[in-house]
Amino acid sequence: MLTNLELKQRFCTGIDMMEIKLNDNQIENSLQLIQLLVQWNKAYNLTSIRDPIEMIGYHLLDSLSLMPFIHTSPILDIGTGAGFPGLPLAIAYPELTFTLIDSNGKKIRFVRQAITELKLKNVIPIQTRIETYIPTTKFPIIIARALASLSQLSIWANKLLTPEGRLFACKNNNANQELVTINSALVKLHQLHVPYVKSTRVLYDIKNQYHTT
Repeated sequence: MLTNLELKQRFCTGIDMMEIKLNDNQIENSLQLIQLLVQWNKAYNLTSIRDPIEMIGYHLLDSLSLMPFIHTSPILDIGTGAGFPGLPLAIAYPELTFTLIDSNGKKIRFVRQAITELKLKNVIPIQTRIETYIPTTKFPIIIARALASLSQLSIWANKLLTPEGRLFACKNNNANQELVTINSALVKLHQLHVPYVKSTRVLYDIKNQYHTT
């Protein structure tokens, strides 16, 4: 296992390659999130990725690859699991607010613990199923990572998005076959280049199908 300094160097190299600017506190919080995940993962099996060196790429950097597309809030992270991509993005954007939902109790407990330990003031964790979630206000941005098919994600998102809202679904490149199930006129594809991640990552930028303008 790499030392904390080596993990920090790997993370800093990764964000430099992605041209992401984080201050020292944000870098330390990001690495503390990974340390906390490693500890909890031993008892609660929150993620199949157990090596912290792999977590740098597959959890932190993969989450932060959405940063260029996130400029307004509130933001809803559906099926957040252990808090990805929501928690790294909340660390990077303290001025934006994030609601993280998942039906798995142990994963939401981890998210709550991470919020407490990292002193995050801009994250609301909710344990619920997306099918039954009824927010008090709709969201201009919904994010999801490797959660469900694009057609299913769109069904869930359309009822929760503002008319001009966007669903950003991060998937592997082989999800292109799912495009036949949704209106291609509503979709933009963005290739994501994530250091230390072997698979090709694609961000599917999907408009609310009920957008009227």
